[in-house]
Amino acid sequence: MAEFTMELNEDQKQVRDWIHGFAADVIRPAAAEWDEREETPWPVIQEAAKVGIYSLDFYAQQFFDPTGLGIPMAMEELFWGDAGIALSIVGTGLAAIGVVANGTEEQIGTWIPQMYGTPDDVKVAAFCSSEPDAGSDVGSMRTRAVYDQAKDEWVLNGTKTWATNGGIANVHIVVAVVDPELGTKGHASFIVPPNTPGLSQGQKFKKHGIRASHTAEVVLEDVRIPGSCLLGGKDKLDERLARTRERAKTGGERVKNAAMATFEASRPAVGAMAVGTARAAYEVALDYAKTRTQFGRPIIDNQGVAFQLADMRTQIDAARLLVWRASWMAVAGKPFTSAEGSMSKLFASETAKKVTAQAVQILGGNGFTREYPVERMHRDSAIYTIFEGTSEIQRLVIARTLSGMPIR
Repeated sequence: MAEFTMELNEDQKQVRDWIHGFAADVIRPAAAEWDEREETPWPVIQEAAKVGIYSLDFYAQQFFDPTGLGIPMAMEELFWGDAGIALSIVGTGLAAIGVVANGTEEQIGTWIPQMYGTPDDVKVAAFCSSEPDAGSDVGSMRTRAVYDQAKDEWVLNGTKTWATNGGIANVHIVVAVVDPELGTKGHASFIVPPNTPGLSQGQKFKKHGIRASHTAEVVLEDVRIPGSCLLGGKDKLDERLARTRERAKTGGERVKNAAMATFEASRPAVGAMAVGTARAAYEVALDYAKTRTQFGRPIIDNQGVAFQLADMRTQIDAARLLVWRASWMAVAGKPFTSAEGSMSKLFASETAKKVTAQAVQILGGNGFTREYPVERMHRDSAIYTIFEGTSEIQRLVIARTLSGMPIR
């Protein structure tokens, strides 16, 4: 187990600088265009694939970094470039995490490569959990998966929403209800292979921010998939459901559901994304404050501006430390006894909203125009307090963990 450290080693610094260079040279110059187009930036994803950033090997190397800092470091640098394009590059990762968290070795080896494709033929994947009536309230999920024993197939019906890459993905990972009587414990995750009949894209959402990332509904109408596409396998599912039913009778311990296992693993990474956006806005504001002259002097000479920048940098560094702590704890096998993963996501996402708003204020009228990137960064930052668990849900998780009480 690696000791916790705040100092990156030489290999990590080289990777960080490499990703930063790609973000600066490829992502940033394309950011405004794809934000305006509100389309998936396939050429940028392909460039990321060609250099090795959009690939299974790259994410595996960062995921298995023994310090736990590989993924948050990579996320911060990519989202420093641009949140919308970065999310289009890393969005496949959430589906991949769903497979790694719940799948067998055979499923991992079979399906994750198909999520990414090749540099000459890039693909994306989608993780489908939220529904029109089931966002934070996963207990209201209605998408059903029914097992057809005669054909060894699962039949999926329902509608998913807010799915990154939904409908355009090569592989969809779908969370569905297999036993309604067990509530959230009766959920399971399924792989929907490419070109499976019955899966279609519903409406594509026009969004306030992260507009280069494709977000849409996914409609499932009598979607039949092989029994082998149940993540973890049917034997494991049957054992888990049996244990859950028994514990329900005796009032035993809680059991995590499939969607929550994915979100818990990814929350510190989302915090790192927020840190990247916040840092980008802070750097623009700092540079502007040092060069913008009013009343014969740079505006940073005014305490009202300088103190804002001091607070912005302090909050960004604090957010990064919470993210790094949670990431290290996860790789070291230390339980989140105080909901440290949710803490990191909560603080970093709120920091991104606050810091980007302050950046707009420091730039004044220029900050309100699309001639400067802080306007886009401010719009993008709003998503961090919403997706993969709203700030209110993070506070609920933290409060329940600290108190041991079923706070509502």
